[in-house]
Amino acid sequence: MSNETIFREVDEELRGDRLRAIWKRFGPYLIGAAVAVVLLVAVNEGWTWWQNSQASAASDKFYAALEIADGADVAAAEQAFADVEATSPAGYATLARFRQAGLLAKAGKTTEAIAAYDAIANAETNQQLKALALVFAANLFVDAGDVAAVQQRVQGLAVAGEPMRNAARETIGLAQYKAGDLDAAVATLDQILTDPLTGQEMSGRIQIYVAQLIAMGAKATAEAAASAIDAEVSATEAAPDAAPAGETAVGDAPAMDVTEPAPAAAATTTEGAATGN
Repeated sequence: MSNETIFREVDEELRGDRLRAIWKRFGPYLIGAAVAVVLLVAVNEGWTWWQNSQASAASDKFYAALEIADGADVAAAEQAFADVEATSPAGYATLARFRQAGLLAKAGKTTEAIAAYDAIANAETNQQLKALALVFAANLFVDAGDVAAVQQRVQGLAVAGEPMRNAARETIGLAQYKAGDLDAAVATLDQILTDPLTGQEMSGRIQIYVAQLIAMGAKATAEAAASAIDAEVSATEAAPDAAPAGETAVGDAPAMDVTEPAPAAAATTTEGAATGN
């Protein structure tokens, strides 16, 4: 056996001894780390499965409650939504609270509905849902013409940069109209017409409101007057034979609707905001 072979065998033996020593020293830690990784993955997968199953069950409960609410048994619907609120994750619980308040409003229990929406707004940390609850509550004061109560809830939302600003402005304007302050109503609604981000549907509705207010004697700003003319022209073009010659179509425009509990466009965002979708 050559010296080179002997040295190689000795070197390999030494490397093997070093590896065994290293494994003896650090092997248990490596095994523990591997076991910990496996456990963490298993726990994460289990938690994800549990969350998905909870969300699925809550979704089924919520839509079952909606079906009950479509019927005539209000008490059963209230109980169904109360069950969703008590047993579901935060998103569906919030949706259930909104629906419960809506049922109260539909049943004519305005005071209770306002209290329910105020409670949602006070408890909610999601600013979009908080604003939506405030707009819903404010709308319930419109028929009474309680401008102060409306402004108390949504005045802070009726400013540039707020997503719900035009819904808030419309609510304030309608309350001012119901209170008989036509000039203030036109001025408030005019802010919607001058907002470049106002949607076409809302703009058309507000133009009709403003045209009616001007016809009732309200002082018009330049923008409001132009909008009233646009609304008149649009109504005339849409139904040219609806009024005799010399009469405008403004008088035939539908009366200002203040019975809606909240803007429909805002209502459709509730579920997405509450569930984070």
